[in-house]
Amino acid sequence: MQTVHTVLILLLVVGGTRLLANLVPLPLPLIQIVTGAALAWPSLGLHLALDPELFMFLFIPPLLFADGWRMPKGEFWKMRWPILSLAFALVLFTVLGGGAFIHLLIPEIPWAAAFALAAVLSPTDALAVSAIAQNRLPRKLMHVLQGEALMNDASGLVAFKFALAATLTGVFSLRDAGLTFLAVAFGGLACGLLLSWLLGRVRGWMIRRGWDDPATHVVLMLLLPFAVYMVAEALGVSGILAAVAAGMMQSWADLLPRQTHTRLLNRSVWSMLEFAFNGVVFLLLGLQLPDILKSVTQHADDSLWRYSQLLTYVLAVYVVLLLLRFVWVWCYWRLSVRFERWWGIELGGRPGEPILRLSVISALSGVRGALTLAAVLSLPLALGNGEPFPQRDLMIFIAAGVILVSLLAATAGLPVLLRGLPVGSNDQAELEFRSVWRRTAVAAIHMLEKEELPAGEGVDAEEAARLAELKARLMAEYRQQLDPAADSAEARERARSLEVADQALRIKALRAQRLELYHLRRENLIDDETMRKVLGEMDSQEAWLTSKAGRWV
Repeated sequence: MQTVHTVLILLLVVGGTRLLANLVPLPLPLIQIVTGAALAWPSLGLHLALDPELFMFLFIPPLLFADGWRMPKGEFWKMRWPILSLAFALVLFTVLGGGAFIHLLIPEIPWAAAFALAAVLSPTDALAVSAIAQNRLPRKLMHVLQGEALMNDASGLVAFKFALAATLTGVFSLRDAGLTFLAVAFGGLACGLLLSWLLGRVRGWMIRRGWDDPATHVVLMLLLPFAVYMVAEALGVSGILAAVAAGMMQSWADLLPRQTHTRLLNRSVWSMLEFAFNGVVFLLLGLQLPDILKSVTQHADDSLWRYSQLLTYVLAVYVVLLLLRFVWVWCYWRLSVRFERWWGIELGGRPGEPILRLSVISALSGVRGALTLAAVLSLPLALGNGEPFPQRDLMIFIAAGVILVSLLAATAGLPVLLRGLPVGSNDQAELEFRSVWRRTAVAAIHMLEKEELPAGEGVDAEEAARLAELKARLMAEYRQQLDPAADSAEARERARSLEVADQALRIKALRAQRLELYHLRRENLIDDETMRKVLGEMDSQEAWLTSKAGRWV
């Protein structure tokens, strides 16, 4: 019962920190970490013992699945070379360079454990960067960071598992590890794609039979990342990559017909779940910090010296990770320019801004987040022979410290570096949007032209006239979208203002309808079932209008 109370308190605090973030100019993860540490203060005494394996299973699959779902596939392909360079080559560079530095800095941490710590520090958090930058990052750079965060979550955590296995067993072979990595990685991807595809087929079969209840489909998709992870791990392949692949595949399966209400519900549920899971992970870090700090300082004769030593460890590791990232990004962009000049090979995604400045921005954008924390907290308590895991608390402390420092550095540095930097025009995206909308309008007009109106002796003439008028009005609306004059900037601005005004009036009208509905229920003129049905229709219409209005903001 105590665990249930603790979970409920954590969820309540997650919501409270979101409100607090509107008042305090700090990143939300930082606020949640500080809040968690405050909750663990002796006077409040909120503690939660974590099972590393359970922690890994509960948090990693859904977070990776959501990342795969959200990743824009078209942009990923356009920026594939810089993304793959950062997500795989940079991860390897970070594991080797960072692991060697950590072992040399702290010899008490064995080589394999040092590489495991470097691997767990390699994944980045694009959501935290986006929140800090407040949409001021260049569009191409933001897409690169999103793709990198998705892929290096998987590559970094797979590398972490290999280094962790070497720590637990004391055996490591580079050749065997390389071959095993390929088998485990491709096996995990194949497992995730296959299971996600099978679920899509099952859902399609259910829809054809009329079993299209949104709640049922959403529950199936909520269980998918956990099922994929469990099956992949049972088969001896990567459950981490399986969860990523399942998310990417399921974003295509989400396009199934007759699933409008399911898509609306699914996006809302996953947004809530991702927010809650990310928040709980950072709160758990705060809750663990006092005990971790006590553990790493309990044998110190001079507490002040030990605190300064720990701070030095954190800052040194962060600076080395920052330098490794800066060197890699700067070298990649310099080499990409030369490749394009020498051989005419378009490597893709190279922003047209000064390379040095963008390299520094990219380095600071390497913020560590929830997945780094979730993985490091999953470190086992003991080795295979029963001995305590070497320097486990110190490794968790360093990882937590690097997360905090990276958040603070990005919060302080990115706004300064982004000052005066052009974000990039939305013209291309707007043109693409209008082109797609016009093509769909043409398809609708063709359908209406072919649509036969009811005719015959039994058809009421007045009703037929109304249907013909309705058809003509619809075709006129669609033809208006094809008007080439609307492509001018002035016409688009005029249409935008009229669209915003129209949507605002419609939303106000819907809210007036809702107030009248509440009044009818209070007067007992309608029952609860009728009210819920009508209210559901009104809410769906307002949600559609609100999301449509957001496009013009």
